[in-house]
Amino acid sequence: MELINVEDVNQFAGVEVEIFIHDEEGGDQAPAVKKTVKKIQLCPDSTHIRFYFDHLNFLAVPRASRVIKMEDQWSASDPESGLTYKVRKA
Repeated sequence: MELINVEDVNQFAGVEVEIFIHDEEGGDQAPAVKKTVKKIQLCPDSTHIRFYFDHLNFLAVPRASRVIKMEDQWSASDPESGLTYKVRKA
């Protein structure tokens, strides 16, 4: 599996998005949240991509996830944790 690159998600930098996180078992799910992505970059050990919402808070998505890309939506499924992260332009 190819690792996710920052360039794959740069379309969401500076944009208001809706973020969904789901588990594969369909258990209790957190509601979608609307945030503006300030910047996107790799974490220090390059294992995750970080979607920063300000200078401190971010969502980290494992780079070894399976990705589905559409025009205004991107999702990554992490087989290790069983979580799927979906980012959609608001």
